[in-house]
Amino acid sequence: MTPTNHHFAIYPSLRGQRVFITGGGTGIGAAMVEAFAQQGSQVAFVDVAQAESAALVERLAQAGYPKTWFQMCDVRDVKALQASVAKAIAELGDFSTLINNVARDDRHSMAEVTPEYYDERMAVNQRPAFFAIQAIVPSMKRLGGGAVINFGSTGWQTKGGAFPCYSIAKSSVNGLTRGLADELGADRIRINTISPGWVMTERQIKLWLNAEGEETIKQMQCLPDKLQPAEVARMALFLASDDGAMCTAQEFKVDAGWN
Repeated sequence: MTPTNHHFAIYPSLRGQRVFITGGGTGIGAAMVEAFAQQGSQVAFVDVAQAESAALVERLAQAGYPKTWFQMCDVRDVKALQASVAKAIAELGDFSTLINNVARDDRHSMAEVTPEYYDERMAVNQRPAFFAIQAIVPSMKRLGGGAVINFGSTGWQTKGGAFPCYSIAKSSVNGLTRGLADELGADRIRINTISPGWVMTERQIKLWLNAEGEETIKQMQCLPDKLQPAEVARMALFLASDDGAMCTAQEFKVDAGWN
């Protein structure tokens, strides 16, 4: 159980800033939507989970936070993703932060992977990040800078064999971050990777957490508490804020010391 006596940072530089998040309807994405809203940011997000996303928007509105912009979008459709980015910019204004969060860690073995399955996994876990960056960078340039936060994973770094296509996609995130850092940096756009450990989202608890998993957490983490989505979101707040102004081309792990 995570201690409750923490006092978390408020980032004045995030108030009024516009933040675009992919996969913001559930899990870590939803935690980031809420965390940025609590900072006074104008958040826009896309997701395929219509009901969960609508409920999140309503809950944040009831709490009195800035109105959250949501559009249903399947990020496997690059044109639809880029159209969503363009629509958000047209309706809200230019964005200072992009968070490429969307992913699915579906389990599969090497033997069962077909070319079609492989392409579909890349279409969810790899391709959207690049094309979202491509779509939003002109907006950041108009603002004189910005922050791109790509979500990697520590899963592939532990050499686990439960999701080879996911491992391929997530290992490439560091290459995307470092490969664009110099080009984007010329326009004061920072780009970093956050690689979470095993985060206790509703999906993870429902599908994968069992007695064996509980024991693995005890053995592998240095800290005894289960990792929560909000704890990953707080790293994103820092990297998007002015406090992270000289951080770029880096990978930041939030994994309770697993790796």
